[in-house]
Amino acid sequence: MPLLCVTDLEAGYGPIRALDGVSLDVEPGELVSIIGANGAGKSTLLMAISGIVPARRGTIEFAGRPLAGLAPHEIVRLGVSQVPEGRRIFPRLTVRENLELGGFTRDDRGQLSRDLEEACGLFPLLAERMGQLGGTLSGGEQQMLAIARALVGRPRLLLLDEPSLGLAPLIVAKVFEVIAALAARGIAVILVEQNARAALKIASRGWVLETGRVTLTGSGAELAADRRVRDAYLGEG
Repeated sequence: MPLLCVTDLEAGYGPIRALDGVSLDVEPGELVSIIGANGAGKSTLLMAISGIVPARRGTIEFAGRPLAGLAPHEIVRLGVSQVPEGRRIFPRLTVRENLELGGFTRDDRGQLSRDLEEACGLFPLLAERMGQLGGTLSGGEQQMLAIARALVGRPRLLLLDEPSLGLAPLIVAKVFEVIAALAARGIAVILVEQNARAALKIASRGWVLETGRVTLTGSGAELAADRRVRDAYLGEG
């Protein structure tokens, strides 16, 4: 059974239909990528899975359980964490306080310190910044913090929305290295990313969204080799 199963999903904002019959599935520990132009519905898809945008039609099931009607914090408790576009850290809280908030739904508070250390092990720079306010971090450091904060919740599925946006190439390489390592540890990942080349390189499978619909799907390698993808998203047209 897939860990996540999205079937015929429709969602939007007021009269705008951002998703129109989207279906996809994610296996446990699988890293998949969603690519598409701005406005294609990629972020809406992640927010629908997280319960932030309600589904108008279709189903979303996580570990065999329907997510319809659940509040976002209940979905987090089930094991779904999202790193939103723009990082959305708390700028007036310290790095440690931001990380601790990542575990707000957990009942095993006694294990929290260990998990903070483990999350910082992926980004050692954060361990040196524990008392620093989040808003004083660089953009790359804030992205590291946002990912580490999500991991403190012990997710089984991690939703990443444009993690490389605005980052220097060296930081982008580090972020993608960590994303691949998380999947290798058994955490399923849905990666929404404008850097289609890098996203498809580490993905086992991918989907192309255009105006709210899936137009192409295949392995990461297959999509990277597809002339339509190369022309539209890899800058080879």
